[in-house]
Amino acid sequence: MAVSDAILMRLLELHPKIIDLSLDRMWRLLEALGNPHLSLPPVVHIAGTNGKGSTLASMRAMIEAAGLSAHAYTSPHLVRFHERILLGAPGGGSLIGEQVLVDLLEECEQANKTEPITFFEITTAAAMLAFARTPADYVLLEVGLGGRLDATNVIADPAVSVITPVAMDHEQYLGDTLAKIAGEKAGILKPGRPACIGIQQGEAQAAIETVAAKVGAELKVANQDFQCFEQYGRMVFQDENGLLDLDLPSLSGRFQIDNAGLAIAAIRTLDDKRITADHIAAGLANVKWSARMERLEPGFLHTLVPAGTEIWLDGGHNPSAGRAVAAALADLDDHAPRPLMLVTGMLNAKRADGYLGPFAGLVQKVMAIAIPGEDNTIPAVELARSAIAAGLDARPYGSLEHALRAAGEIAGGDTPARIVIGGSLYLAGNVLALHRDETPSQVSGTARR
Repeated sequence: MAVSDAILMRLLELHPKIIDLSLDRMWRLLEALGNPHLSLPPVVHIAGTNGKGSTLASMRAMIEAAGLSAHAYTSPHLVRFHERILLGAPGGGSLIGEQVLVDLLEECEQANKTEPITFFEITTAAAMLAFARTPADYVLLEVGLGGRLDATNVIADPAVSVITPVAMDHEQYLGDTLAKIAGEKAGILKPGRPACIGIQQGEAQAAIETVAAKVGAELKVANQDFQCFEQYGRMVFQDENGLLDLDLPSLSGRFQIDNAGLAIAAIRTLDDKRITADHIAAGLANVKWSARMERLEPGFLHTLVPAGTEIWLDGGHNPSAGRAVAAALADLDDHAPRPLMLVTGMLNAKRADGYLGPFAGLVQKVMAIAIPGEDNTIPAVELARSAIAAGLDARPYGSLEHALRAAGEIAGGDTPARIVIGGSLYLAGNVLALHRDETPSQVSGTARR
């Protein structure tokens, strides 16, 4: 076990017995650390339900294409905790090193003095400490959950706030209506500061606008103040500053056009003359974000399926993500039809029927599995029942390897299958570790709050 993993496991023991939704623990720890959040480079604060990571990755790619640097904070990790903290450097950053992470975690642990604190709060403080001590042009800060009471929401003066599309998710924490959830996300909006808002459903848009009016945030809204769409195999972005004619983004899926448009709007809102239209184009051509409609390169998993089989990986886990992935697969099928199989595993806090429903009539078979090492996984038998109830042909399997072999065999025929693995970022982490023959972090990805 890595030293950092041992410390992270120890920090889990500090988790409060009762979670009071406030930022009090975060303020206390930051004060003990010398308030590093007050010494950060200009911050782009990103909230939303779907597309946060892709939007952040697109912005980082544009900033780096200009030869600038951007720290990035994301969650959860897929394989190793270090993925959550990227330290920027001109032209390209790198994940935080093991010894640097160990030193930061120990410093935060000592400053906390065994007081109750959540795992996400203390690791967010460590990230802010790292960012305050390492020069960079920007910090790209992704909200962990919600916004208003998220540990990242100690930033009083963001360069720009961003809210990606809001959908039903984490209802037990954020509320049981779209308006309540959007209101929580909009809690990152700050007085007099600009914010770029992705495409929203009407109820969510109204809630965001209500919060913005109350605090005096300056909104730039998709399809009102800026537009981004595909036209003749190109991507067109337009706002008050003019039109950009761009290649389609390197990330797969039609929904990535919306994410790219939001990222461009946020970059242009920064009004940094060092980042030009050419840098925006170069960034979008090279952006990478793992487990978001990612076609896996050859590796171990391909040894389990017939030659020529495509394996795709996506970490989406809610109904809106299911619709987006299904639409992306339908587009692929239109251009290059193949037998389509879905291997899925989900956590029990998620709406399995809502995620799986959009795949009805599209996939030939669903292979349901439990997520390895996750206590909160939906059992494979139960998940298969949910898929059947959603109108899919499904059955449970005992492991990812068994499910993949079965998918290849069932597809049969002369055309190799297209297999998509989806339903959870935690499943995606297990998939990537197995595929790359890596040892995953001993700290469960679900230990985020």
